[in-house]
Amino acid sequence: MRESFLPFSRPSIGEEEVSAVREVLLSGWITTGPVTQRFEEEFARLVGAAHGVSVSSATAGLQIALMALGVGPGDQVITTPMTFAATVNAIIYTGATPVLVDVEGDTLNMDPSKIEGAITDRTRAIMPVHFAGLPVDLDPIREIASRHRLHLVEDCAHAIGSAYKGRPIGSSPSPLGVFSFHPAKNMTTAEGGIIVTDREDLADACRVMRQHGMSKGAWKRFAQSGRPDYEIVSPGIKANLTDLQSAIGLEQLKKLSHFQERRSQIAQIYDSELRGLKGLITPGTPRYPHVHGHHLYWVMLKTEELGMSREEVMARLKEMNIGTGVHYKAVHHHVRYREFGWSDQDLPNASYASSRVMSIPLFPEMTREDAMDVVRALWEVCR
Repeated sequence: MRESFLPFSRPSIGEEEVSAVREVLLSGWITTGPVTQRFEEEFARLVGAAHGVSVSSATAGLQIALMALGVGPGDQVITTPMTFAATVNAIIYTGATPVLVDVEGDTLNMDPSKIEGAITDRTRAIMPVHFAGLPVDLDPIREIASRHRLHLVEDCAHAIGSAYKGRPIGSSPSPLGVFSFHPAKNMTTAEGGIIVTDREDLADACRVMRQHGMSKGAWKRFAQSGRPDYEIVSPGIKANLTDLQSAIGLEQLKKLSHFQERRSQIAQIYDSELRGLKGLITPGTPRYPHVHGHHLYWVMLKTEELGMSREEVMARLKEMNIGTGVHYKAVHHHVRYREFGWSDQDLPNASYASSRVMSIPLFPEMTREDAMDVVRALWEVCR
């Protein structure tokens, strides 16, 4: 057994981030300003988008993206049950109604073949999630969206570093994508997110909506070259990213290729060493060309075969100093969403995964020995 506890995730923060934050603190400007603008430009360039609009969280970003597209009360948005509550909450915040379609059993990504049957005359948008960093099969989803004249908003919270058929997730032709910089993600700004798009009109609308619907932000009002006057031109929320956070983000971008390489190496160890373990299923690999971002490494527990619940397995691993996570309890299994009437029969794959899926440690500072500790612990528990 390990001597020290191995957490499920840990952000990789170094002296570079500390120095960058100190520089901003001493600059006299700490809220949204020139550092944030530079971070937005560099992140957009990374994913191949024309515009980046930073926000306080990916949750706020999803809400703002839907608002910018005019989604609101009376509308429906199709999404997946295997996601964090943020995806569904962002839809609800606009006044629209979430509609769930089932996932593929081997990838836990939204099943494109289920989407068309969920479309009604109230459907306005489709919001797929790139689960764990594995790109969802976008081409059939884009075709359905185009044929039915629906908006497409990609929840890219897991997908930093991911690519689909040679193009980074977040690049066109999807009109809007939203990334997360939560501390557990592949890079962080402590908290935060970013909306990316090639459409200047949508980028401008998102910028207005993230700061109370104001015609211009504080930097354009109070900097030496700015003017203090402004107008409220649209309903908006308070969801801007600060220069303090953006300073962290700029340093994280410099390290991202290393982060991604380490995540991939650890995932390869798991793929190799856990294959064939009785009572455990590892993630499937789709046939379409893609790059996996490896935000999460999940396993599916055959609880009936093991004679243990997921919670019992997680407790035993914790006793062995191995941390775990649950990604995710299916949306329709939460008390908050039961009013929508979703049933296990309608969502069989998500319902099966909901009580059996478990995430194991994956972060750049892990060593090969750390990963092998996880492997050995899983073999011991499952035997």
